[in-house]
Amino acid sequence: MPAVKAETGHRSHASIYNAIRAGLFTKPVQIGERSVGWPSHEVRAINAARIAGKSDDDIRDLVNRLHAKRAELATA
Repeated sequence: MPAVKAETGHRSHASIYNAIRAGLFTKPVQIGERSVGWPSHEVRAINAARIAGKSDDDIRDLVNRLHAKRAELATA
């Protein structure tokens, strides 16, 4: 979580989870019994979209594509 906050500029856990609820950030991946993380390529892709000035709708579409890619990789 600290790395994700530093990379994205979010100041709190709550702001990241609010972005997730709004569809503007990917859901976390379980990496341990009591820990989660985010694939770095997803964080970079979302940051790049924000820097490029993409709209919230564009970012929601990106988040949906990233989630679909996860599902595709899980079944491969």
